[in-house]
Amino acid sequence: MELLSALSLGELALSFSRVPLFPVFDLSYFIVSILYLKYEPGAVELSRHHPMASWLCAMLHCFGSYILADLLLGEPVIDYFSNNSSILLASAVWYLIFFCPLDLFYKCVCFLPVKLIFVAMKEVVRVRKIAVGIHHAHHHYHHGWFVMIATGWVKGSGVTLMSNLEQLLRGVWKPEANEILHMSFPTKASLYGAILFTLQQTRWLPVSKASLIFIFTMFMVSCKVFLTATHSHSSPFDVLEAYVCPVLFGSASGGDHHHNNHGGSQGGSGPGSPHSPLPAKSKEELSEGSRKKKTKKAD
Repeated sequence: MELLSALSLGELALSFSRVPLFPVFDLSYFIVSILYLKYEPGAVELSRHHPMASWLCAMLHCFGSYILADLLLGEPVIDYFSNNSSILLASAVWYLIFFCPLDLFYKCVCFLPVKLIFVAMKEVVRVRKIAVGIHHAHHHYHHGWFVMIATGWVKGSGVTLMSNLEQLLRGVWKPEANEILHMSFPTKASLYGAILFTLQQTRWLPVSKASLIFIFTMFMVSCKVFLTATHSHSSPFDVLEAYVCPVLFGSASGGDHHHNNHGGSQGGSGPGSPHSPLPAKSKEELSEGSRKKKTKKAD
């Protein structure tokens, strides 16, 4: 019975990994990606005044992962734009979300039950892109673990790693909004998934690729649907990182406390210092003293 269930699970994973992504899953990916673009402040005004810039931003949201992966592997970054069907489909989604009369299309896809379906289908595309990206990188660099991880990571993260470039197209410059400095859950999950698929590709993880795709897709779908349904911006990795990061990289608060104590001992002007300095003279007192000196010199 256990063997039968194992066989059925393996067949299910294999069938799932062979499901074509175009057009249904790719359509869901484009809808959710361009929805996130419309959520950005000023995106609607940009589409009215500068539709070409808005269209370019939408294409970056849909195909930014392919551009970054081609850039890493030394391939033409414009190569994916030869796929006319995907470009036309993404352009149609962009037009309907931004310019549909009465915002009917936008209201339909934003309806939470419908949106959750699209979010789940987008995660299917994300995991498949990570696996395909690592397989493609392994074809060029058989022993390049870091190349495979980096390629799978940018394939799964999409435009988030190009957020500063996408903001420049919208006329916004926010260097502090760098995704590497403040990683979201999809970016972290893509990195961890890229590590797992690299281990599987190099035979260090004893599991088939189809099974890993199925298991990691179920994890991503469950987490992302839950986070979207609850409107949460937290990450399931936060609890684990709270324990692991201080052990591996030290506590940031401890370093700041040491820095503050070091600065206080040098200046001796901390609020709890036993020898507090004399109060500084005000500007009026300083100016009055300088006038007296000038009067004495004149005399």
